[in-house]
Amino acid sequence: MSQAPSRPALWTRLRNRLFHLYFLLSRPMTLGARGVIYRTTDDAVFLVRHTYVPGWQLPGGGLEVGETMEDALTRELAEEAGVELTAPPVLRSIHFNRRASRRDHVALFLITDFVQAAPKQPDREIAEAGFFPLAALPDGTTPATRARLDELFAGKPVSPYW
Repeated sequence: MSQAPSRPALWTRLRNRLFHLYFLLSRPMTLGARGVIYRTTDDAVFLVRHTYVPGWQLPGGGLEVGETMEDALTRELAEEAGVELTAPPVLRSIHFNRRASRRDHVALFLITDFVQAAPKQPDREIAEAGFFPLAALPDGTTPATRARLDELFAGKPVSPYW
């Protein structure tokens, strides 16, 4: 016998659908920028766990009207990771995110030159965040995040899909 979804789960699904509807109506095509913040000293990457979607993911988000990809990435890294770029990020790939919509694309950047003034503290958007060794990613790291990291660091072919 299946159990009905809980109120928080229903609210989360409804909220996510409303966000997607808003973006579909306000932005005919959505573009996002995500960053692989790579700490070379210990072979670790920065991941975030949002309050509104499951799993550990790369920091980033959608472009606002009038923003460049690099502007959006810089803003999102500051908000989600407390990271400031000290050199331009390197564009590594662009992916069609067909799970989000039929119009969503994500640019993936590699960041190796950055400063983080203090560890990211939880807030309304970010439940948890931190650096994780590539060899020991946390349980719940999303398949898309694992795929992008494998493409960058394990020599796997780059998929056109997020």
